[in-house]
Amino acid sequence: MTSQQIRQQFLDFFKEKRHLIVPSAPIVLKDDPTLMFSNSGMTQFKDYFLGYKEPKSPRIADTQKCLRVSGKHNDLDDVGRDTYHHTMFEMLGNWSFGDYFKKEAIDYAWELLTEVYKIPKENLYVTIFEGDASENLDRDNDAYNFWKAHISEDRIINGNKKDNFWEMGESGPCGPCSEIHIDIRTAEEKAKVSGLELVNNDHPQVVEVWNLVFMEFNRKADGSLEKLPARHVDTGMGFERLCMALQGKTSNYDTDVFTPLIAKVEELSGKKYTGILEDEKDIAIRVLVDHIRAVSFAIADGQLPSNGGAGYVIRRILRRAISYSYRFLGIKEPFLFELVAVLRNEMGDFFPELVKQQKLVTEVIKEEETSFLKTIEHGLKRIDLIINETISKNEKTLPGAAVFELYDTYGFPADLSRIIAEEKKLTVDEKGFDEEMEKQKQRSKKSSAQKVYDWVILEEKAEAFVGYDQIETETYITRYRKVENKDGEFFQIVLSKSPFYPEGGGQIGDKGILIPSYAEGFDISKPRISDIKDCTEIIEVLETRKENNLIVSLIKDLPKDAGAVFYAKVNASERRNSQANHSVTHLLHEALREVLGTHVEQKGSFVSPEYLRFDFSHFSKINEEDLKLVEDKVNKKIKENIALQEFRDIPMTEAIEKGAMALFGEKYGDKVRMIQFGSSKELCGGTHVKSTGEIGHFKIQNESSTAAGIRRIEAISGDQSSAYFNNLESQMKEISTLLKSKDLAKSVQKLMEENTALKSELESFKKEKAKGETANWKNDFIEQSGKKLLVKKVSMDAGSVKDIVFQLKKEMPNSVIVIISDADEKPMITVGVSADLESQYHAGNIVKDLAKEIQGGGGGNPGFATAGGKNLAGIENAYQKALSL
Repeated sequence: MTSQQIRQQFLDFFKEKRHLIVPSAPIVLKDDPTLMFSNSGMTQFKDYFLGYKEPKSPRIADTQKCLRVSGKHNDLDDVGRDTYHHTMFEMLGNWSFGDYFKKEAIDYAWELLTEVYKIPKENLYVTIFEGDASENLDRDNDAYNFWKAHISEDRIINGNKKDNFWEMGESGPCGPCSEIHIDIRTAEEKAKVSGLELVNNDHPQVVEVWNLVFMEFNRKADGSLEKLPARHVDTGMGFERLCMALQGKTSNYDTDVFTPLIAKVEELSGKKYTGILEDEKDIAIRVLVDHIRAVSFAIADGQLPSNGGAGYVIRRILRRAISYSYRFLGIKEPFLFELVAVLRNEMGDFFPELVKQQKLVTEVIKEEETSFLKTIEHGLKRIDLIINETISKNEKTLPGAAVFELYDTYGFPADLSRIIAEEKKLTVDEKGFDEEMEKQKQRSKKSSAQKVYDWVILEEKAEAFVGYDQIETETYITRYRKVENKDGEFFQIVLSKSPFYPEGGGQIGDKGILIPSYAEGFDISKPRISDIKDCTEIIEVLETRKENNLIVSLIKDLPKDAGAVFYAKVNASERRNSQANHSVTHLLHEALREVLGTHVEQKGSFVSPEYLRFDFSHFSKINEEDLKLVEDKVNKKIKENIALQEFRDIPMTEAIEKGAMALFGEKYGDKVRMIQFGSSKELCGGTHVKSTGEIGHFKIQNESSTAAGIRRIEAISGDQSSAYFNNLESQMKEISTLLKSKDLAKSVQKLMEENTALKSELESFKKEKAKGETANWKNDFIEQSGKKLLVKKVSMDAGSVKDIVFQLKKEMPNSVIVIISDADEKPMITVGVSADLESQYHAGNIVKDLAKEIQGGGGGNPGFATAGGKNLAGIENAYQKALSL
């Protein structure tokens, strides 16, 4: 049975059991502050479990792509070292939202495994939750009794809280679980050791294949448990492990989930995969075929490699793969990108994003490979310097701080540094490395740390967003909670009716004010600007975000009466400019597709009152003519004053039929909102102008690259565009006055010509002066044992110093020259060594040693080297040190 058939049989089985089959959600999460990636099948249904949304059906099944490389669930270090851990994996799952519970979940699982997949019953074991006194949780006797109907009692194992109480994170839905383990050992191995002893003991052939989670609780921020409004079932079966069992293999990597990828690696590398666990070559191949899946799916879902957040995680996974191929397969050229086509062929039928985004994924990975391979080469040179310096001091341990700098600043893998050190009979100061790593973690933790308290619920109510139609309203607080971060103590509030748009779709959240009804001199039923200005009871709304389907606004202090009625008002000017910038991104998207081609797709955006940023797929720099054409097309649509057509809460299928663009990586519900300006039609939840004329004018300010195959346009519109042209006009008038000319181009050209002539004259003067200095400095050499040393402190530019040093090297044999300059308040050291002394003195080594005194660095060859620094006060120390040469 192929992996495609196994996947399809699972979905067909639950379809027959009246489950709605839904597509996998994006692997990258954009609207959940507690997670970067989907790490389980239930992630996309979290709002259903918490009661924030109504499920599409009380019964759902799917296959969900998952990523476990950060936080509590992190399998990265195990990948390649065993046969069954992965970064990206598929989780087959079935869910019940307040419908069936333990009995049906257990019955369905047993029927599918033993009757449909025909797994021998004697190969299966199950675990149940044994209870936990510290949490006042009893043993799951219900699950035990339901299992007894299918399997002998001696195959039902008590499991502790670690193994049999499932939690998604530090807070959120959770509950006891019942795991199903499969024993795929040979009969001979089974006769030696009972499978009972190997369950949950990391045996590669006795593995958990399915976990049935019975969601009954919500873990609160304070660590306590509360009952969920309804009981749910959340099951997750490891697709790769299931394939291993059904295809009679002893490793996930021997199934057809991975063998086509492995075959391609063998073809490209010339290395044969043998499946040996301890073989570094085989470990490397397992790492490559695992990691290419994780990276490809993440990029296809819109998460590009970057230096921060989720993008950094993806870049780290990719670099880990490149590092393994470089070290153990000897591949020094980009090649991982060639695996994307294989992955697309194997999984594209179930995951269409791989088909649609194949070119982008391929180009991004290729560019990342090319860049990181250069980093490895650069890192090898730097570690050679560290090694040479260590050996020169007769030491055997590389400084941990230096190895960490290579890792942290240059992305050079620490384990690669260790291997190179071992080849030179050296070790790495692991303690020093760990200390630097911990410092970095603490810095990161300190900058992002936030303590969040539990919600105080004033009223259980379905909150509403009214901000599409009004920017002010009467409202009241339904819940609030305290949060503490590096900036202090704040409160998050949820309003019964909120006019504040929550950050999303690239658009930043609204700011504004709240005024309580008890404020003196303010009539909430007839709010006036003058009253608001004079009111002393104004609460500032600092930001608005969306979390678990709640619109959450941030305020500094909680009102003295949180239960009062409030007047809520959005900052009108900021909203007006934000929606102008948001609407113009739609027009820009359409114009780019018209000018560059339909391969252009939005890959990210940022919309604020001040400016907009738009990222899109395109594989080369846009020339000035095309950029101007795009700008003109957008401004033409603005001048046409096209009216907004808005379609709210329409079925997704209807929106697509109308021609709306749906972006890969975005999570859409059954009902969507479509925004139309003429022929521009997009699914969007943001706020927009009523007609394009409100935008005023559109001006592109910059076009650049953000990653391979991704371009970025930064632009302004509305008030900012008007301010830009007003400022430009003012500057032109000022320049015209200074030049006393209306023909600015001609006047500037004349100034440039004069400047060029003066520069040439100045260079000639400097060279003449340098010749004079050369003659003078010959008298300042100190001679000892036939060798000459010159050390001088000067205030000369680098070019002049270089000319003098090279002249002196020619004219003064057996000499070492050190010039320390403080020109432009920047310390610089230049070292020259005459050709006949280069075998005894190395200018590069000398300058590195002296540069320590000015807190700088540099280098060069044996005959000439320079170093810059930032500590002017260290010049005297460098001077004295140089004299000791």
